[in-house]
Amino acid sequence: MAGVTTGVDVAVVGAGVIGCMVARELHARAPQASLMVLDRDTPASGASRRSAGLHFPRGATERIRHMAALSHDHYAALRTRHPGVPLHPLPMMLISAATGERALRDVYLPVARLRRAGPVPGGPVRVPEGAEAWTGEGCHYADVHGLTQFVVRRLRAGGVVFREGARVTGLRPGERDVELRLGTGEVVRAGRVVLAPGPWLAEPAWRDLVAPLGARVKKVVALHVDVAPAPGDPVVVLHDEDAFLLPLHDRGHWLFSYTCPEWDVGPDAVTGGVSARNLREAHAVLARYAPELVRHAPAGRVFCDAYGPGREPLVGPLDPAGRVVFAGAAGGSGYRLAPAIAAEAAGLLLPKKPSGVPEGMAS
Repeated sequence: MAGVTTGVDVAVVGAGVIGCMVARELHARAPQASLMVLDRDTPASGASRRSAGLHFPRGATERIRHMAALSHDHYAALRTRHPGVPLHPLPMMLISAATGERALRDVYLPVARLRRAGPVPGGPVRVPEGAEAWTGEGCHYADVHGLTQFVVRRLRAGGVVFREGARVTGLRPGERDVELRLGTGEVVRAGRVVLAPGPWLAEPAWRDLVAPLGARVKKVVALHVDVAPAPGDPVVVLHDEDAFLLPLHDRGHWLFSYTCPEWDVGPDAVTGGVSARNLREAHAVLARYAPELVRHAPAGRVFCDAYGPGREPLVGPLDPAGRVVFAGAAGGSGYRLAPAIAAEAAGLLLPKKPSGVPEGMAS
């Protein structure tokens, strides 16, 4: 493809779950527009592949609650239309000592149906003294890689073009279009670009464009607990710790995610597995709630994610003309909020219309 120039209406850079959901939304709004999705690797091979894929209906801010509600409805409808998608509903148990009932109900959506738990049934989790347990609904977890492949297959069938293994080495907004230079030598000229890079914020092609957003990248660690969950076991949300214990019924083990405090890491550097420090930090939290599981959690999965300065996803233009829109920095909630992020990003480029390409779209 060296020396070839390709023109498209919209290019989406980044084929993780957010980028693919953006492409899906754009294609639904303007099926006649030419659309290309580019990734330096294969779809969902970065943060999406390592994601726990947990959805619970909550949000610390009004915007995130709105986004969580939209995404909740989106995934529920998707599962109804396509029962084979890898989404696994499960109940929720919430444990908190520091947060009162009113504050919890302000954070969790009505669909969660929070109610005080009776005696906690036998199992690996205990409720520490002074804490309360709640039960809830509206949760599921997904095989995010598998779900993204499902979306990709349908996009390909609809005529969306994918460039896999094509790193974007240059991104230059112009008056009439955006020039993307690829490592393959191809040049793509797009009327509009959605940049959904996940934790790859520091790529030279867009580093200067993204820097004013103030996003940072944090390490994400989850331990694999080698104990089989029982049928009906809930996800246990440790609200005060910003952690959760997830029964991966399809994989036959639990996953324990805690808040790792390591900031300003890079996705190409966090490939060394769980460190001794990570293990100590995670075990200290796990021991307060499920001490008997600690010895069964010797390692797990490690990656990173981008976080916005206000702990909300960032969706907005990066250039004065609004030809390049950033979508991401979801702070570990990329899967949970992907449909809502996609709707916001698409809304900036394509106001909802029954069909066709909005005026000025094809430059």
